[in-house]
Amino acid sequence: MKISKATALSLLLQAASARFTIENEADNVVLNPNEVDQQTFLIELAPGDTRWVTEEEKWELKRDGKRFFDITETQDLGSLRVQTKSFFPEKCEYQDTVRPLLKDLSKDNIQRRLEKFTSFHTRYYKSDYGRKSSEWLLSEINSIIKETGADEAGVYAEPFAHSWPQSSIITTIPGKTNSTVVIGAHQDSINLFLPSILGAPGADDDGSGSMTILEVFRVLLSNEEVLKGESENTIEFHWYSAEEGGLLGSQAIFSRYERDGRDVKAMLQQDMTGFVQRTLNAGEPESVGVVTDYVDAGLTDFIKKVIVEYCDIPYVETKCGYACSDHASASKAGYPSAFVIESAFEYSDNHIHTTEDLIKYLSFDHMLEHAKMTLGLVYELGFTDFAALETEAVISEEL
Repeated sequence: MKISKATALSLLLQAASARFTIENEADNVVLNPNEVDQQTFLIELAPGDTRWVTEEEKWELKRDGKRFFDITETQDLGSLRVQTKSFFPEKCEYQDTVRPLLKDLSKDNIQRRLEKFTSFHTRYYKSDYGRKSSEWLLSEINSIIKETGADEAGVYAEPFAHSWPQSSIITTIPGKTNSTVVIGAHQDSINLFLPSILGAPGADDDGSGSMTILEVFRVLLSNEEVLKGESENTIEFHWYSAEEGGLLGSQAIFSRYERDGRDVKAMLQQDMTGFVQRTLNAGEPESVGVVTDYVDAGLTDFIKKVIVEYCDIPYVETKCGYACSDHASASKAGYPSAFVIESAFEYSDNHIHTTEDLIKYLSFDHMLEHAKMTLGLVYELGFTDFAALETEAVISEEL
């Protein structure tokens, strides 16, 4: 979204007058603005299309709707691993287990936690508010682990530290093998006009996705087979820092996974799961947006089957472009990834990246549909024997 110079000036004046009422203002003040202006970052807007930009130029690109990787610290991402063909189930197999779990998903839990998550002035990854919001999220995750007794089953959560204040978070549910299924969302928010000063409640982007997968995590831990480590694969839930800065947190994590030789079988990103009004205003049916560009085709096709099986609304295919959310980091590292969003992309939330990204515009019924899809997917893939699928595929090709 572009703004006029007059609008920008108005925002600056509002920010100046608001500076005297912002709590912990010192956390937001830039002491050496000239030094920040001179710092440059290497970004990638498309494969092979790279350039050096200042931080303000990054925000200008995002205001113009441009998406990119900031590869300043991760230029070797994707260079160490050869991507192989991925295989996924032909159909859902665990309806008898998943359907009862779906009834335990709670809109009230999602709303209660989202209200707290959006109460931080901003979750901008370079701010102290961003650090505090991440610490609150980690404490909430640990409370769920303890309340469900999952800590005694070896489930754990830990921060993934970065060079900026806000950590990413990785939660691990051990399975029979180290092959891993990842469910992700980004925890940071941003106000693209003055990130260090203006508020960014980030209710939809991506508070909605972060709280949606947190509720799925809670319900998944109520399953006895999962707690006993009987899933074929290890299951991880990720909450990435600094997505808004150019997928920084997820790139750091998947760079580590690539270097360590981690076997990630599938990664799903949930970025914005709560806004439906523009879809309804256009006379279109409420639906789950399944992104079809720059994703793994096999995983995406299976997600469509999961939506049909477990959701009460249909899916709609949509596209979002290069490097449009954290699944792109997994994909770049050679791992099968997919992205599901709240609607067709042209009807997605137009309040994001401003002070108006508020809960009042969101539908918790819609978030619940995303939670159903996510719970169905993570259970189905968590218990999938990928080695057997690969063997069957080889045999079929030989025949």
